[in-house]
Amino acid sequence: MILAVSRTRVAILGSTGSVGTQALAILRDRRDRFDVVALTARRGEQIAAQAAEFSPTAVCMTDADPPKGLPPGTTFHRGADGVLAALDQTRPDIVLNAITGAAGLPASEWTLRAGRRLALANKESLVMAGEHLMQLAENSGAIVLPVDSEHCAIHQCLRGEDPSTIRRIWLTGSGGPFLHRPLATFPSITRDEALRHPTWTMGPRITIGSATMMNKAFEVLEAHWLFGLPPDKIQVVLHPQSIVHSMVEFVDGSIVAQCGVPDMRVPILYCLSWPERTPFDFQPFDPSRWRNLEFLPIDAERYPAVPLAYETLRLGGDSGAVLNAADEELTRLFLAGAVPFPAIVETTARILRQRQVRPATTLANVLAADRDGRTLANQLVATTP
Repeated sequence: MILAVSRTRVAILGSTGSVGTQALAILRDRRDRFDVVALTARRGEQIAAQAAEFSPTAVCMTDADPPKGLPPGTTFHRGADGVLAALDQTRPDIVLNAITGAAGLPASEWTLRAGRRLALANKESLVMAGEHLMQLAENSGAIVLPVDSEHCAIHQCLRGEDPSTIRRIWLTGSGGPFLHRPLATFPSITRDEALRHPTWTMGPRITIGSATMMNKAFEVLEAHWLFGLPPDKIQVVLHPQSIVHSMVEFVDGSIVAQCGVPDMRVPILYCLSWPERTPFDFQPFDPSRWRNLEFLPIDAERYPAVPLAYETLRLGGDSGAVLNAADEELTRLFLAGAVPFPAIVETTARILRQRQVRPATTLANVLAADRDGRTLANQLVATTP
């Protein structure tokens, strides 16, 4: 007798973005193992083609009306609440949260409260509400698997290891497009220049965050909550080739690194398939192509966002939510041509330091801090000559 193997039910949140489309490309070849039950996106007709191919039970668009051509039997939801309604309707086994920014937090909370597996590409969730979310995961038995290449690397390096044997972890960063640019020219950096990342292809918010290294600052906070590590055990190092995705140093002097060519499909597949490793028709790694790997210290003058991460952890409370909100608004304003490039981190730091820290034990607390950060960002920009 042949026993039927139940397929894992997956929701892809942010299905038309970089991570979402790569996830669907992976799932396309694994229909015997996975069912795509929900798709969400902000807008765009691409989701109609995705729905026609994968026939999900639910589709949500947060900023648009129903697309034409949804398959029969697919329910349409609209708006931010529609994302949660789609999750309530489909009850997926895995939620791949690739929504950009603070908008992804409620879905992360839903997933952990429901005891599901969260494949987390929305690092802002943990930056904003790490304490609250990790407590939810502990209470419900939910599992958080990091899709970020750096944290996915750390997760793999720690498999089977005793956390008490960690001396420190090393998060690697490429340094973005301005690693060697003269500091005196930073005020003249243009939108197009900041969007030219030398290694990865990502959305605008994350690409600008890689240029300022605020993205790496967020990863320090994310690592703190994911792995339960104090700030002094989390180090950042520049690695322009993006081959060593991160490293763990143990108390006996051993260092374990996870390496590979920069391709987000690898950590996506790892998180979808965990705890198994499944075959992937991927270009084999050729060490001879990477004879020269560089590791450089962080220049705090060039990348002031990285020290800001440790300041945020010292402040505690809802500081992470304020940090993310201010950066999100300043990044939007930079992309719109309203502020110069250095103002993104400079103004974010001012906001973080001038606002009184409050508790962040509930989603309501976190969302209030998010609103404060955005309001302060826009007020400061409006009153700055």
